[in-house]
Amino acid sequence: MSASRLRAWLRPLQRTPLHPQWFMFRNQRRDRQWVAERAHGRVLDIGCADGWARGVLRHCDYIGLDYPATASGLYQTRPQVFADGASLPFASSSFDTVLLLEVLEHVIDAERVLAEIDRVLKPGGTLLISMPFLYPLHDAPHDYRRYTAPGLIRALSQAGLQPGAVLSRNAGFKAIALLSAIACAEFVIEALGRRRWRLLMAPLLVLAIPVINVLGWAFASVGDGRMLASGHAAEAQKPQ
Repeated sequence: MSASRLRAWLRPLQRTPLHPQWFMFRNQRRDRQWVAERAHGRVLDIGCADGWARGVLRHCDYIGLDYPATASGLYQTRPQVFADGASLPFASSSFDTVLLLEVLEHVIDAERVLAEIDRVLKPGGTLLISMPFLYPLHDAPHDYRRYTAPGLIRALSQAGLQPGAVLSRNAGFKAIALLSAIACAEFVIEALGRRRWRLLMAPLLVLAIPVINVLGWAFASVGDGRMLASGHAAEAQKPQ
């Protein structure tokens, strides 16, 4: 069974602990609200994929941009603009908000992309950025980096932006549970593909996924940690 077929089969379970990425999907509504509350004016969504952000924005002029090979070859989507985030085809100071959501880990030259964002933002404009930290390799081979919270702040500052507080997502035990559940799912996918002795362990690992998720939720309810997180999000401003 391919990973894409398994994702399709698991889609109805996204909101339940039966899904290996349950903790990611639990955050989806909150993440979208975070974008909706902060984006304003003319909005550029770099790496827009299916353009979900358009649906949560109110009273904004939205432009979705994606790299041709990614949009057509990986996601089969049609953004409004095909372009490279490292060379944006827009005039300087032309956007009030730029979205860079789960994208920076996939670009070859992160510094150049951030510099281009600084260029196209109006003075006082906003960058909303999120990216994974403790999260598996994905969209390989185009998965190049992870930033700690201090590393993300430094990268934004070096681009000339003023970062605010960095928000951690799935901190502490949630991060551990998420990685463990995904590792179980990966093992099962490989076992189904290779038809080897690993299939004998597959039922046990499938049953382990909801147990891991519930235990992660239970331990996290006591308190989130500060040293571990599945990802980070931040809001940064271009100086006036």
